[in-house]
Amino acid sequence: MLKREGKKKDKVEVILGKTTSFTGILKFSSKLRIQGNFRGTIEATGELIIDKDAVIDADHVTVKALTVFGHISGTVHATDKVDMMSGAKVQGDVNAAKLRIADGVLFEGKCKMTNIEKDVEIFHRPTEEIKAELQRLNARM
Repeated sequence: MLKREGKKKDKVEVILGKTTSFTGILKFSSKLRIQGNFRGTIEATGELIIDKDAVIDADHVTVKALTVFGHISGTVHATDKVDMMSGAKVQGDVNAAKLRIADGVLFEGKCKMTNIEKDVEIFHRPTEEIKAELQRLNARM
C-alpha cells in the first residue's frame, strides 16, 4: 500500500456548504472553504477558500491565505498570500505579502504589498545601480 505524505496539510477541515448562509463574526485557525453565502467579519489565522458560487460580503477579512474563485467584497488582509482565480470577482482593498491575479478576474480596489524589504525599490532605481549592487553581493559570496 502506498502512503501519501503531505496530503493532510492540503486537506480542508471545515466546509460551509452551498446551502449555508451565515451572518456574524467568523474565526478559525485551520483551512476553511465557503461554498455558500457569508456576511460579516472574518478574523482567522488559517487559510480561506471561496468557491465559485460563493458570495462573501465582509467588513474586513483577515486570514493567513485567501484563494478566491467566487465573489468577495470588503477589505482583505492576508499575512501570506491572495490568489484570485479565473472568474473571481474581488471588490475592496487587498493587503498581502504575495498576490496572484489570473486572467478573467474582476478586481476593483487598491493593492498594498506587505512584508517587502524597504531597502529594495527596484522600480525607482537606475538599472546600473542595481547591477552594481548585485555584483558587490556576488563578490562577497
